[in-house]
Amino acid sequence: MEYVSLFVKSIFVDNMIFAYFLGMCSYLAVSKNVKTANGLGLAVIFVLLCTLPINYILFTKVLQPGALVWLSPSLAGVDLSFLSFIIFIAVIAAFTQLVEMIVEKFLPSLYSSLGIYLPLIAVNCAILGGSLFMQQKEFANVGESAVYALGSGIGWYLAIVCLAAIREKMSYCNIPAPLKGMGITFITVGLMGISFMIFMGIQL
Repeated sequence: MEYVSLFVKSIFVDNMIFAYFLGMCSYLAVSKNVKTANGLGLAVIFVLLCTLPINYILFTKVLQPGALVWLSPSLAGVDLSFLSFIIFIAVIAAFTQLVEMIVEKFLPSLYSSLGIYLPLIAVNCAILGGSLFMQQKEFANVGESAVYALGSGIGWYLAIVCLAAIREKMSYCNIPAPLKGMGITFITVGLMGISFMIFMGIQL
């Protein structure tokens, strides 16, 4: 039950886009059509699901204060937490490179559509935010970190696919000239964020 609660909360209550506004650059730029948004959303889920548990293990077994005591009692006072940012980003960059190679090899049209935003997953603040929130939330085990990663990825995926579907429909609408493009998109994202606020009242 605890895993289900964490999973649902990470999708709707602690949504990376609507609760923390993380990953907004690629969210706004790649949400012009559903196909491209779907590809990037799946890539984000994959990178989160792979990197967050690995970063959890690295943090709890190597980086946090006293983590190296399993190697030797004399290392109990060692604190490598200042390396967290560097290590987390290195792991994320490695998996982003893997995703980029896979997409380029098997889905060249999607690779062309995503352009620069696919390698930018490495510096997507939603991905790094997941690892930093993992530190803050102090999960009990790697299973909780994996569930949180999956839920956060799905939450980001739902947000970008929903916006892409709305923007595709809006292309057929008679939008006032001053609001065309990013203007109406910002308004739409704001309304979507307000709609997601209803989930904050759910007790899980």
